[in-house]
Amino acid sequence: MRIKVCGMTLPEQVNALDEMGVDLAGFIFYEKSPRFVRKKISPEKMKKTGGRIGKVGVFVNMPYEELMQTVEDYRLDMVQLHGDESERFCEKVANYVSVIKAFRLSDNDPIDWMVRPFHEGCDMYMFDTLGSGYGGTGKKFDWNVLKGTNTNKLFFLSGGIEPGDEEKLKEFAALPEAKKLFAVDINSKFEVSAGVKNMEKVREFVKNMKG
Repeated sequence: MRIKVCGMTLPEQVNALDEMGVDLAGFIFYEKSPRFVRKKISPEKMKKTGGRIGKVGVFVNMPYEELMQTVEDYRLDMVQLHGDESERFCEKVANYVSVIKAFRLSDNDPIDWMVRPFHEGCDMYMFDTLGSGYGGTGKKFDWNVLKGTNTNKLFFLSGGIEPGDEEKLKEFAALPEAKKLFAVDINSKFEVSAGVKNMEKVREFVKNMKG
């Protein structure tokens, strides 16, 4: 099971994630987020950070030129679009870098219908909880809403995943709906404060998921 730890702001913690076998680190380039990374890690520092770990930039409705410049400056491996980006915008970005399109879901959303326009223009999806803002709500995502869906696209599972969820995640991963599950995404439930992870909690989670 691949693991992405999002909302990283400390280079030394990113390096520690790499050493413990975390696959992806997420960096939030959304100014309204308490985990806004641009003030914490410069492009020069980022280039020296993380070893083999994949670097995912999280964006919310950022203009195309600015987004692509950020991808280049920070040498990002993937882009996670967490706003109201159109399918055309996603496709344009995906010509240059792998794109994850995030969908904030409520209980009765027609998921197959929602994701269909993005199928050609995105590499992966992320399913998260619907909240008042764009991600990072910490609200628990009800994985049951994915039952009966067939998006036929690799996806990330996000939304309030916390220590102790390991067995439930493994049970979900065994379901037919999870055949395209690419990774789980953890963030706020593993923090001391916004952008600062409790590394022992992360390490235990990684051990339980990958052991």
